[in-house]
Amino acid sequence: MTAPTGRRIAVVLFNLGGPDDQASVKPFLFNLFNDPAIIGLPGLFRTPLAKLISSRREKTAQANYALMGGGSPLLPETRGQAAALEAVLANRLPGDEVRAFIAMRYWAPLTEETAADVAAWGPDEIVLLPLYPQFSTTTSESSLARWNAVYAGPGASRTVCCYPEAPGWIAAQAGAVRLKRAEAGDRPVRVLFSAHGIPETLVLKKGDPYQEQVESTCAAIAAEAGLGERGADWDICYQSRVGPMKWLGPSTVEAIQQAAWDKVGVVVVPVAFVSEHVETLVELDIEYAEVAHTLGVEPYLRVPAVGVAPAFIDTLGEAVVEALCRGGVEPHGPGCRADWKVCPRTCDRRAA
Repeated sequence: MTAPTGRRIAVVLFNLGGPDDQASVKPFLFNLFNDPAIIGLPGLFRTPLAKLISSRREKTAQANYALMGGGSPLLPETRGQAAALEAVLANRLPGDEVRAFIAMRYWAPLTEETAADVAAWGPDEIVLLPLYPQFSTTTSESSLARWNAVYAGPGASRTVCCYPEAPGWIAAQAGAVRLKRAEAGDRPVRVLFSAHGIPETLVLKKGDPYQEQVESTCAAIAAEAGLGERGADWDICYQSRVGPMKWLGPSTVEAIQQAAWDKVGVVVVPVAFVSEHVETLVELDIEYAEVAHTLGVEPYLRVPAVGVAPAFIDTLGEAVVEALCRGGVEPHGPGCRADWKVCPRTCDRRAA
């Protein structure tokens, strides 16, 4: 594809954000739980509940972040991805001036700050690119909705809503899976694709496409990596459950327990995370590793998040160039049915 040249292009990368020090933990948690996409109550009830939850979870969360030096590595990792993407786009779009901005949903740089920075820069074109390969109302939709609510600057916007089976994303994950499986040697292992969980009701009642897209991602990686049968050689599980509601399952702990019963080790793949943060460095590397050790699951190996893997960054670059050529809201690569009632692509077409 050939994109227009001689333009100033802003690429906005969305992620959830993370506290940068111990004092930031409580306000970060408040912002998280005060998001109507996370707790679907009217603000009159949601805000005091968010204050209560953030107060109760503060000490535990601070202890987790202390294990990573006091704060989250998510922003530095995202800055690395932004710089790598700018380098790729400088080669792909030599006639344009491209700048990658970072908009975090729950901590600095917050979407409001980034929107002001983008407006001040004065772009001709804007590409909105969530760093969530699979679309969910709790992640991509929340970030995009906030952006649309606060951005009032110049520039025609295009949106990459999801990329669950984009070839470079799949290739980066599959290559990492092959390397980690090789570390197991002759020992039998099962690959566990661990995704962040969401309440089951979001899928069953609201039509959130997240679970289906997670499954399509995992199947594509399994095929690319040469894995065998689902259930025996690989499986899908969900982590990070909070609250009393029923979440997508099985949980990652349950999948580790199943591996213990089947007398196989595990290779855990953070399949919905593109950067290292508390869910990978603490939950997977410490908490679940201890569960595996207690149950006698050996080896317990964890595939790194894709980070700045060249194949992944190239895929993001391809997504940006493709978006500039088409406009509107579209996925990059296969894996999106585009008929989910909460899909922004569907809503965009209805509005048109």
